[in-house]
Amino acid sequence: MDKRHWIKTRTPESRALFERVKVATRLSATISEYSLDDPEQIQRIFEQLIGKPVGDAFTLIPPFYSDYGLNISVGRTVFIGSQCAFTGHAPIEIGDLVMIAHKVNLVTAGHPVEPGQRRDFITAAPITIGTNAWIGAAATILPGVTIGEGAVVAAGAVVAHVVPAATLVAGVPAKVIETLEGQK
Repeated sequence: MDKRHWIKTRTPESRALFERVKVATRLSATISEYSLDDPEQIQRIFEQLIGKPVGDAFTLIPPFYSDYGLNISVGRTVFIGSQCAFTGHAPIEIGDLVMIAHKVNLVTAGHPVEPGQRRDFITAAPITIGTNAWIGAAATILPGVTIGEGAVVAAGAVVAHVVPAATLVAGVPAKVIETLEGQK
C-alpha cells in the first residue's frame, strides 16, 4: 500500500504549507543559534517547532533544520546529532530510545517522477523510526520508510524501503547486511 499523498502546488493548501515553512525555518535558525550549554532553550524552541512536548531526556545538538515541524513526534530519551534535517510535509514519528547521528536527513517529501507533473505537485509519505533504532551519520531516510525496532542504519546509507526490526542495513540503496541477534 502506497502511503504517499499528493499536494497540488499554487493552491490555498500549498500556500498554507509555505507559510508554515517560513515559521519552521525561522525556529530552526533560532535553535541553531544555541550550543549544548543551553539544553533547556534548545528543547523549548524544538517543542515550539513541533507543537508538542518531547519525551524525557531529549538531546539535540545544533545546528538543526526543519521546513515544517508540526509533523514531528519524538519519544523519550531521544538523541539527535548536529546538522540533521527533517524535511517534508508528512509525519515523522521517532520512537523511544532512538539515536540519530550527525548529518542525518529524514525526507518525507519529493516531487513526481514524470516531468510534466514535477512543478505541479509535491508528494509526501510518512517516516516511522521504531524504538531503540540507531540511524548512523549522514544516512538519508526517504519518504514512506519505516525503520523497525532495534534496527541500525549504517552511516551514509540511503534507505528507500522498510527496514525490518533488529537488522543492520547499509549501502546505496540500503540492504540488510545482518540480523542483530541480541535484539531478538
